[in-house]
Amino acid sequence: MDDLVSSFSTVAIAAFVTFIACFAIVPTLLGILRFLGFYVIVEERQCLVYVLFGKIRLVLDEPGIHCPLATDLSWRAFFVNFFGDVRVVDLRLDQEYLRSQPVNSEEGAPMGIGVWYEMWISDPVAYLFKNADPRGSLRANIGNATVRNLSNMKLSSMLEDRHTMSKLVRDEVSDKSKDWGYSLGTVYVRKVHFRDANMIQQIEEKVVNRLRQVTSAIRQDGTNQVNLITSTADRQAAVEFAKAAAMRPFIVGSALNTIAQDKEVAEVMFEILENQKMLEGNVNVTLIPPDLRGDGLTQFLTAGQATQGGSLTKPGGPVGPPPPPES
Repeated sequence: MDDLVSSFSTVAIAAFVTFIACFAIVPTLLGILRFLGFYVIVEERQCLVYVLFGKIRLVLDEPGIHCPLATDLSWRAFFVNFFGDVRVVDLRLDQEYLRSQPVNSEEGAPMGIGVWYEMWISDPVAYLFKNADPRGSLRANIGNATVRNLSNMKLSSMLEDRHTMSKLVRDEVSDKSKDWGYSLGTVYVRKVHFRDANMIQQIEEKVVNRLRQVTSAIRQDGTNQVNLITSTADRQAAVEFAKAAAMRPFIVGSALNTIAQDKEVAEVMFEILENQKMLEGNVNVTLIPPDLRGDGLTQFLTAGQATQGGSLTKPGGPVGPPPPPES
């Protein structure tokens, strides 16, 4: 039992010592070694410049773990952190946008040009020691190149041909930027605009008026097309109706000619047509039996009823003999 407790105690002590060593002693020891210059870690797209006694002793731009003692720096690595300096330079791609660079077109219009460009540090030593503000100098150089190369261009070219404008600016700035440790990447003219508010307002008014004219012209053209289609349809319909109206007498005449060949059928048909017209005309009809038509008294009464209006016969109702005369 005592042996088991002793073994457990030994394991616990070893684990505690290992924990302290891994999380306290080892990092502290590595930090001391790094401070003394035994090793250094260079990140991706990063450069370390060792400066000692006013001179550049070493430049490390390859990512990884390096031992300055094994380089040209040799024993001087122990004194860099005490009497010198280690400059860290970021080599990653960077970009910037210059807004509304003032230029004038060939027609005299005040324009503003926005330039977007990319750059990265290609020479860390020149970047650190050849210019106090290389980024600001590059910005000023691009702005001057934009104003100098893009002024007095035609307004139409300035608004349309941005690729040529971007190439003009980049070709002039690239050589000068290398002297300061910068390499210029893509240069692109992103925005071209008018700087005069009154001119912008006038252009907007002209555009609105032009849109109104175009809209009116389109609407008028549509109306004309509709009227043309309507008139063409009316003309074709009138022609067809005229043909139908011309055919109607021919068809009716042919039918009557065929009916007239049979005298009895013709008489019956005309009598039916006459009665139909009388019924459709809403007139008063007095019917007299055949055996009383020659009677003088009946004729007299019939003439009197015709003078006074006769008997009323409702349209569509039965037609009967007239009422007998009052005695």
